[in-house]
Amino acid sequence: MRAVGALLGGLIGYSATQYAQAWTPGAATAGFMIILAGVALGGLIGSLVTPTLARWFVRAMSWVLHGLAVLSLRDLALAAFGLTAGLLLAFFVGYLLEGLPLIGPYVRLVAGLILGYLGLHIALQRREEVSGMLRPDERREAADQPRRPRPTAKLLDTSVIIDGRIADICLTGFLEGPLLVPRSVLAELQRIADSSDVLRRNRGRRGLDILNRLQRELEIVEILDDGAGSTDVDTRLVALAKAQAAWVVTNDFNLSKVAELQGVRVLNVNELAQAVRTAVLPGEEMSVHVIRDGKEAGQGVAYLDDGTMIVVEGGKRYIGETPEVIVTSVLQTAAGRMIFARPKSNEPAGPSSVQKR
Repeated sequence: MRAVGALLGGLIGYSATQYAQAWTPGAATAGFMIILAGVALGGLIGSLVTPTLARWFVRAMSWVLHGLAVLSLRDLALAAFGLTAGLLLAFFVGYLLEGLPLIGPYVRLVAGLILGYLGLHIALQRREEVSGMLRPDERREAADQPRRPRPTAKLLDTSVIIDGRIADICLTGFLEGPLLVPRSVLAELQRIADSSDVLRRNRGRRGLDILNRLQRELEIVEILDDGAGSTDVDTRLVALAKAQAAWVVTNDFNLSKVAELQGVRVLNVNELAQAVRTAVLPGEEMSVHVIRDGKEAGQGVAYLDDGTMIVVEGGKRYIGETPEVIVTSVLQTAAGRMIFARPKSNEPAGPSSVQKR
């Protein structure tokens, strides 16, 4: 980096000495010595200044890339279109005004900076209108289609964001936006992400990543200001849900009951997970992979894809294998569902089997 800086500084010093010799009569008599001094001085300054400038450049590029990370590819294309339109307008304005005395040569540069900046921001602020202008056929088709009512807003609390399953539910289309996140919930996520405890810190960071993923892929996350107050986060969340006529999405059992008592509809992800579990009836046959022994003697334990535990009577000898089993009973408890089964090979012999023997 210092070598590159010395080279660029030497070239600048050489150009400066050439300019000085052309405009200063006394400098022309020095000849080669003043050129050599200018190159040496420029190279020295360049080698000293370049590392600092490089660090500033890297920080500036990191700031730019961080800002671009929240933009979708569509927004980037619209920003490039707006910037190009602004620069083209600046070119024509500069061409018309470059004949002005004193300021004429600089008008094109100033017009390019101002109009390019305005074009970029106008394109992003009016993204929907600009997209309609660029794609009139799609806009006409959208106008011909009957307008759908706007989906009810969903208000997310901290527990459901940290849980992470909300992203997959939204991506599959079973839950529509907009998803509202109060600033108090965002601040709580940030406090958890900055925690000294490793587990809490990882959970907080996962919650922030979930919000970034939803905003990046679906653009349905909206941050709301719920105001500062002495009340806790859950109280402000319920009050905001009533004010916005929104539904609360949570995993918190106590928050669900408090919200329902105040007339706010609640969507509980844990209840959804229980509802979509595979229905199993006694007498059904299935293949399960026995992974360990159970609490009682001779039992084996297996799991379905949704996490439901299956207790296989006499399945200890099948550990590590995938036998065919027959469901004998299904027990539903407060903690979840448990299935009891027995290996199909243990099925009592029927009349036909006795006759063969």
